[in-house]
Amino acid sequence: MLVFVVLVFLVVVLIHFYLWKRLLKDPVRSPRARRVGAFVAVGLAALVPATLIGTRTGYAPWLAWPGYLWLALMFYLLVVLIPLEIPRAGVLLFWKSRSRTAGIAQNEAQSDGVTTQSETPATENANGVERRLVLARGAAIFAGLTAAGITGYGMKTALGGPTLDRFTMPLAKLPRSMDGTRLAVVSDIHLGPLTGTRHAGRIVDLINSVDADVVCVVGDLVDGTVAELGRFAAPLADIKSRHGAFFVTGNHEYYSGYEPWLEELTRLGVRSLRNERVEINGLDLAGVNDLGGAAHGDGPDFAKALGDRDTARPVVLMAHQPVAAHQAAPFGVDLQVSGHTHGGQMAPFNLLVGLQQPVTSGFGDVDGVPVYVTNGAGFWGPPVRVGAPPQVTVVELRTR
Repeated sequence: MLVFVVLVFLVVVLIHFYLWKRLLKDPVRSPRARRVGAFVAVGLAALVPATLIGTRTGYAPWLAWPGYLWLALMFYLLVVLIPLEIPRAGVLLFWKSRSRTAGIAQNEAQSDGVTTQSETPATENANGVERRLVLARGAAIFAGLTAAGITGYGMKTALGGPTLDRFTMPLAKLPRSMDGTRLAVVSDIHLGPLTGTRHAGRIVDLINSVDADVVCVVGDLVDGTVAELGRFAAPLADIKSRHGAFFVTGNHEYYSGYEPWLEELTRLGVRSLRNERVEINGLDLAGVNDLGGAAHGDGPDFAKALGDRDTARPVVLMAHQPVAAHQAAPFGVDLQVSGHTHGGQMAPFNLLVGLQQPVTSGFGDVDGVPVYVTNGAGFWGPPVRVGAPPQVTVVELRTR
């Protein structure tokens, strides 16, 4: 853990040194402005761990807005600046090569006794400095405006209401009486210090608008304790569906005191599936605890949830992480619904999510298990979503 913390600290320091160099040192001439910028960079570097620690422990929730917004802006500054390094280096090499060629031509002319009108070395150096300054300022302005624009767009997307995502899933064993059954699947609501009191209410309103038969809340409901966020979760009591609302834990429940939250959800009328299943008119709905619960003595038990069921009935498995499908595969699961990935939340971060989870967003097949992953209805960390809008998914089950 100590090695990990040290490595993270070094990465944060290096990132802020790079941003200071490209956004202040290179494009700014004034030594005083550079020094002020250095102090700002040090402060922003300290803000990153302070935000992560302060919001997680609950000691400094007021850091959430400035800290997480800076994290998003920092991320997109890097996304824009790093690719610019290649054309920047190319332009500098071109200018250097051109200056060298001009110098060689001037020397050859002078050796032949030809008098030429040319710039002095001091003038050439001054021009080179001016060109570098213009290039640095152009790159800094472009990166700053682009990163700010993307972050602003991402904030509007994340803080707006979720969209409705629809998916049709044929199940060979589904009884004809259950044809057209609608599962409202929602994950990663992430009630927390940035979501406010309206967040859960908007999600519940959207769920109720689809006339669902079953509501599946697939983990990561909260980022805080019942005492801190209980009032934010109150709208969950208004969920309407024919056969009820069900919940399985996500990894964030284990950071927030999962047992009090299970009791609170029961009080709100949401049933937790704790490595168990229920039978709904010929359909089995199963749920397993999140993989992260194992570190807290509350891990998933696939055999308990799926092992002794009637295999003539189809089974839909609620599991927070898509990767759980690897363990569910031996039990003949007909469909797994999951979340956890946020669809990547902030592109191009979705490319990294794919290294850890077999499905980032939408439908996929994992060891023969059909898996549908919803983007989630909230956000974690920065209140920013780019390329992965918040959503509630309606999965319609159909007979073949």
